[in-house]
Amino acid sequence: MSSNKRFDAWQPVNPEFNPNEPLQVGGQAVIEGVMMRAKNVIATAVRRHDGKIVVKKEEFHSLLERYPKLKIPILRGALGLLEMMYIGIKTLNYSAEIALADADDLTDTKDKKVKKGKNTLSLILTLIVSLVLGVGIFFFLPLFIATRFFNVEQQPLSFNLIAGGIRITILLAYLYSVSLMKDVHRLFQYHGAEHKAVFTFEQNDRLEITTAMKYTRFHPRCGTSFVLIVMLIAIFLFSFLDLITLQFIHPLSLPVRLLTHLPFIPVVGGIAYELLKFSARHSTTRLGRILVAPGLWLQKVTTKEPDESQMEVSLTAMKAALGVDAVEASSELQKVAVG
Repeated sequence: MSSNKRFDAWQPVNPEFNPNEPLQVGGQAVIEGVMMRAKNVIATAVRRHDGKIVVKKEEFHSLLERYPKLKIPILRGALGLLEMMYIGIKTLNYSAEIALADADDLTDTKDKKVKKGKNTLSLILTLIVSLVLGVGIFFFLPLFIATRFFNVEQQPLSFNLIAGGIRITILLAYLYSVSLMKDVHRLFQYHGAEHKAVFTFEQNDRLEITTAMKYTRFHPRCGTSFVLIVMLIAIFLFSFLDLITLQFIHPLSLPVRLLTHLPFIPVVGGIAYELLKFSARHSTTRLGRILVAPGLWLQKVTTKEPDESQMEVSLTAMKAALGVDAVEASSELQKVAVG
């Protein structure tokens, strides 16, 4: 379904959307596309091989919206982190299906149900494997290296500074190496397009390609910044935790650290969420600029300048998430309901 109507201004579906308030919209780059999340809505736009754009839009009610009593500082961040992982993997899987099975349309209802069941199982398994790999590479490995090759196990701050440094080094090396890959470079371009679209919304500007392209691709409220903040907070929280543990258990060993640190990972994520939220709201102050600076530096690797075609996809996802169906008359995109 296409439209000849031109989108001339930001037109919210309901008055609850306020571009002047941060944290109203957010997104993620996916394979040849962008996912945008607004209040109670997730919209993913993906460009097919034939140049058309398909959009999948679905309702999503956060646990925090369904159970307001959970909106407790730190706890809300931990729950939000889990939801972000779930949504991220789900939308990535969807974009992969579009890219790898462009012409695979199942018309039989029974086949669709079977496929949906398989996709759900695949999503759960992917989430579990991702968690295991993430914990193994970014949690266990730094602790193992710091224990095996540095003689500072009984010095909480020194040990966690070394483990944290190893953790950040692994992250930087991984991001830089994958950024050299052609497909990942395009993914990072869509990441830049997502940031530009969010900035356009937050500035209450026209959701048009030429308008959005002028905004920066570096955004203080980014998942990349969040990961880096998590790693920095982990250094100090785990140092404090080790200091307390030493009062009851001596000497500290790798198994002890695994047992005491692992349960506090959600706490670290919750604190990082609160800090990211604070820094985003105060990004124009001196303290805010200091807090967001490391994440913005890292985005020089994880975001690339998008082209107009990628910007169009990002804005399509944004409009779908906001409930705006109008598209530019000059555009050749075709929106198709999927899912």
